Amino acid sequence: MYFDDATHREGAGASVVFVTSQGEVLPHSFTLMQLCSNNVAEYQALILGLEMAVKMKQLQLQVIGDSQLVINQLLGSYEVKKPELRPYNDYAKNLMGLFGDVTIQHVPRKENKKVDSLAALTSLLTLASFTTKILYIEDHLREYSCDA
Repeated sequence: MYFDDATHREGAGASVVFVTSQGEVLPHSFTLMQLCSNNVAEYQALILGLEMAVKMKQLQLQVIGDSQLVINQLLGSYEVKKPELRPYNDYAKNLMGLFGDVTIQHVPRKENKKVDSLAALTSLLTLASFTTKILYIEDHLREYSCDA
């Protein structure tokens, strides 16, 4: 599963691309209706993908993204210093715990071009027929207790 975001003044987009073991490519794009930081949008893209993978009942998952911060926070190499990112990190880790086997890998942006392009295009489109609109992922975070 590849994930990426695209943010600008008018809004944000998120993309998730699943590549099956048979090589089938399944792209998904989302328009994030709430203005947010690049790091929050990156976490939202990751979480949307993880939630989709859980619903698809995947037992193993390889997560690939170009956000060095998000990947290293998930791996525990970087501390989550910003309080607004803590609930996203906790929720993503909780979702990852639902898989039998999950690996996380950082790739340079140049190796994540297809997902990056899809996220950028999604952030610019406003037609509902092209994307799924997500109001804000914080509703999911409110349901998840960081103390659990």
